Amino acid sequence: MRGLRANYINRVGSQQRVESSFLFRLVVVPSLLGMRGGGSGGGSPLIASSGGGGRRAPLKFRQTKFRTFPSWTLSFFLFFLLLLFVVAGQWRRLPRYETSSPPSGSGYTVLINTWKRNDLLKQSVSHYSSCADVESIHIVWSEPDRPSNSLRESLRQAALQNSKNCDGVDLKFDVNEADSLNNRFRDIKDLKTDAVFSIDDDVLFPCASMDLAFSVWQSAPTAMVGFVPRMHWLDNEMRNRNRESYYKYGGWWSVWWTGTYSMVLSKAAFFHKKYLDLYTNHMPESIRQYVAKYRNCEDIAMSFLSANATGAPPIWVKGRIFEIGSSGISSLGGHSQRRTHCLNLFAKIYGEMPLVATNMKVVDSKHSWFW
Repeated sequence: MRGLRANYINRVGSQQRVESSFLFRLVVVPSLLGMRGGGSGGGSPLIASSGGGGRRAPLKFRQTKFRTFPSWTLSFFLFFLLLLFVVAGQWRRLPRYETSSPPSGSGYTVLINTWKRNDLLKQSVSHYSSCADVESIHIVWSEPDRPSNSLRESLRQAALQNSKNCDGVDLKFDVNEADSLNNRFRDIKDLKTDAVFSIDDDVLFPCASMDLAFSVWQSAPTAMVGFVPRMHWLDNEMRNRNRESYYKYGGWWSVWWTGTYSMVLSKAAFFHKKYLDLYTNHMPESIRQYVAKYRNCEDIAMSFLSANATGAPPIWVKGRIFEIGSSGISSLGGHSQRRTHCLNLFAKIYGEMPLVATNMKVVDSKHSWFW
């Protein structure tokens, strides 16, 4: 009896050692394969066994299969599969721009709005002509006196000296008879590019930021893509009082606090050239009249126009901004109240609020610590 008992104990002990070794392998190998344990269909049916010789055989057979694959072989196989997935993903991305109809022109047009600041205008022309994708620069001129020949020549020389294009940058003045903020969105018939970058003469962005924003616009050419976000929100207190929707305008700090925006200001934004035609010839005349009379809200009008045409929000691109001029009308008292009035007036004219809020932001992760 003692001999039989000793043999039984040894046999049970060896089975327990086999089970414990197999259990260890089940924990390690599925973690490499990304398998889930537990539940029905997981790894638990292999682990759970109670008594009976019939249930030991599958465990030993599977244990033998795992032993035939060394850990380094399995790791190399998984790395090779991952490399194939990455390469295949890159191959799938290549035809993306080939199958879609690209915008006309390989670059974009810079549309500079200026007013009696020739020194700032020359800095802007010198800077933006150095960006690789800039094909032409149009200067929106609304001053009572036409640009002098000396100014034209100095700007032409600045564009020629700084241009990185073989053919140089085409420089043109769009001279307007009357002074109006609507002039910055007047339709231009001879534009060679679909992409337009609207900018004020006292604001500079690095060419790297411009390249990023332009690439974003190319992927969504109907959207407004810009660097200066703003927002609107529904004022429930005023809505209950007036029994109609009432919206408030939110500046940069509102965007920073909430992480939400519904507009990008046209002082630094890409958009399709078709919006110049829509603004000049198809937008409600009452909006243009308001902009001309009160000299404000032309950028909100363009945001309404874009949102109404697309039903989609704009796209905010994070970029470094350099303001080389003095503060504009945004620094004056009552600015937010006037912008709030524009929001509600334009919404009534459109019959609805077309602006769409979003919290998406495009960041160049190569040059950002936090993204």
